[in-house]
Amino acid sequence: MNNIPQLPVSSWIDKFVDWLASFEGFFNAVTNFIGGIINGFQWIFDLLPIWLFMLLVVGCTYWLNRKTKHWTLIGFEIVGLLYIWNQGFWRDMTQTLTLVLTSSLIALVIGVPLGIWMGKSKVFETINKPILDFMQTMPAFVYLIPAVAFFGIGMVPGVIASVIFAMPPTIRMTNLGIRQVPADLIEAADSYGSTSWQKLFKVQLPLAKSTLMAGVNQSMMLSLSMVVIASMIGAMGLGNKVYFAVGRNDAGGGFAAGLAIVILAIILDRITQAINRSKIPKS
Repeated sequence: MNNIPQLPVSSWIDKFVDWLASFEGFFNAVTNFIGGIINGFQWIFDLLPIWLFMLLVVGCTYWLNRKTKHWTLIGFEIVGLLYIWNQGFWRDMTQTLTLVLTSSLIALVIGVPLGIWMGKSKVFETINKPILDFMQTMPAFVYLIPAVAFFGIGMVPGVIASVIFAMPPTIRMTNLGIRQVPADLIEAADSYGSTSWQKLFKVQLPLAKSTLMAGVNQSMMLSLSMVVIASMIGAMGLGNKVYFAVGRNDAGGGFAAGLAIVILAIILDRITQAINRSKIPKS
């Protein structure tokens, strides 16, 4: 084994990164675009009074669950948001929410078309599956290195790393939803002379909505799980509070901020699940 020369993998990666860095204009454009989305979300959250934000969240939950009326969930949201306000984490919470929503939006815009393509092309599915496996099994910390190299530090590289880490579930679940559409319904659509676009938007996507939304939910939760890691490269929010608490060995401060992250995660999870239920067509 000692006689076998070592493959210069790290050298190859460094050269590839250096080559990509030559496209500075492209990465600056991406940074400005994503930064604009982040600033837009944050501007809205800063504009809303705290009481109005809480009212909108509770009202949205009530409307989505109007048939089941989950009073326990509504009560939890009120108590949880009051806790975040009481602990002085409100601004940090909105920054975390901005990162999660931006990451989820980009993952949705990119992931759904790729999932549809996988659902319609066996060749593309075969090519893409190992890439998705790679994206999901690579340690999340590794994504911080190219994110910082190409986009600097701050919220934007945090969003980029979160998108890469969180996008595979959206792609996989969209692919699964498209492939689970019964063949007889596709044949019926063909018999009525439907075009490929009509079949996609009027048959396949409506029937795949439940599976697709499950992928969106998973991507959103994975984005939220990246907030502490993203804080290592300058992303602001609740993750930053936890990160600094770890550095100061501040168990109380870290737990208080971590609890706020858990509350936000539960609220987002229940709202996306409620959206999914409300989208399922009744038989």
